Amino acid sequence: MSNIIGAITNTIPITLFNRGQAGKIFEDVKRFGAKVVMKNNVAECVLLSPEEYVSLMDEVNDARLLTVATERMASFDKSTLVTQDEIDREFGFTPENLAEIDVDIE
Repeated sequence: MSNIIGAITNTIPITLFNRGQAGKIFEDVKRFGAKVVMKNNVAECVLLSPEEYVSLMDEVNDARLLTVATERMASFDKSTLVTQDEIDREFGFTPENLAEIDVDIE
């Protein structure tokens, strides 16, 4: 039953935009969350606040990264690992060289 109530309260007819109520609709989206805009009894689009959109896209990107990481771990072969010492020798890095490098990680 709560899904039906949620669908009704989160659905708005497109005619409200034609009646000059866009500002109120946008404010409702910011305050109460996403709204589904209906046109001829069919869902036409979904309105989200910028914060909701960014949050949703972050979750999508995290899921994609998790999928890639999971696929990579499925074919992981420990024998192919290269140690930091091996990389340092190959490229001629010394502790003194590395101390001079300033790295910012976000």
